[in-house]
Amino acid sequence: MWDFPIFPKQASTVASSVDNLTLFILSYNVLITAGVFVCLIFCAVYFRQRHKDEVGEQTHGGLLLEISWAVIPTIICLVTFWWGVKVYAELVVPPADATDVYVVGRQWMWKTQYPTGHKEINTLHVPLGKPVKLTITSEDVLHSFWIPAFRVKADAVPGRYTTLWFEATVPGEHRLFCTEYCGTEHSRMIGKVVVHDEADYQKWLTEEAEFGDALQGRKLFTKLQCVTCHAGESQAKAPILEELYMKRVPIGFDKGSPTAPGTSVLVDENYLRESIRYPSAKIVAGWQHPSIMPAYDESLVSEDDLFQVIAYIKSLRRGQTPPRIEATTQPRALGAPQGK
Repeated sequence: MWDFPIFPKQASTVASSVDNLTLFILSYNVLITAGVFVCLIFCAVYFRQRHKDEVGEQTHGGLLLEISWAVIPTIICLVTFWWGVKVYAELVVPPADATDVYVVGRQWMWKTQYPTGHKEINTLHVPLGKPVKLTITSEDVLHSFWIPAFRVKADAVPGRYTTLWFEATVPGEHRLFCTEYCGTEHSRMIGKVVVHDEADYQKWLTEEAEFGDALQGRKLFTKLQCVTCHAGESQAKAPILEELYMKRVPIGFDKGSPTAPGTSVLVDENYLRESIRYPSAKIVAGWQHPSIMPAYDESLVSEDDLFQVIAYIKSLRRGQTPPRIEATTQPRALGAPQGK
């Protein structure tokens, strides 16, 4: 007997939801296609011309038929839409306690970076039964990060962040692929996801971890002289970054043009990235225009370094912005006591 499954094994909490929706759509498409062909064959046989001089009877209208082919497809479309929105919401909204992992695609490899600071190539280690959120970008062309067993996929887009999340339910190794043609070595841009139980995952973290992203980001924050303007005090020359992540801030300029009163933006990873790469894109209301902040392109800050700086900004609590010397209170996210 051969082992030839229609789908890869289900290895995440969302896999069954995706499969059920896919099977539902596939089933009614097969039934509709089969019904059309049955009707076509029936009409071709039953209403065929039996004699050369035979003339077919002309029929006009069929109210029940017309109502049926309007109402039934509408119901099917509404059910598919409702079910699709439900599954989509399940796929795109990560739990608040999800573990952050950063992924960078480049020709032709996947680089993964953990909050502990550890980095890998074409391998992703995750805990069993715990939600994991991936923040994904690309250094060159468009890629697409796909884990078939988890039924999750997201494009890696140059110049912006995309996210996906999953919760693994089956320990062991699972394949990951790039599903967007990205050059001559596209077919070799593959890797693996290793799912550990909690004890083994903590052991792996302990054995493999280097300095954490937030701590490395704090050092870059000081090295790049970000504290010169983002000083964390009322006399600062730029907005205070403490406890800013995932809050809405008013903006006064958008791409050089004044904004309407009340315009605001959510401070998420994409906004932080844009503000570092292109400081004049969206300027917080009340701060001078044009921006006095230099643009930190890839020649100054790599994508890996950018992840670390953003991780540090996300971890900042009140009173934790470092002074212009390295000695400072570590962010609470790193296990240090909160600054006063």
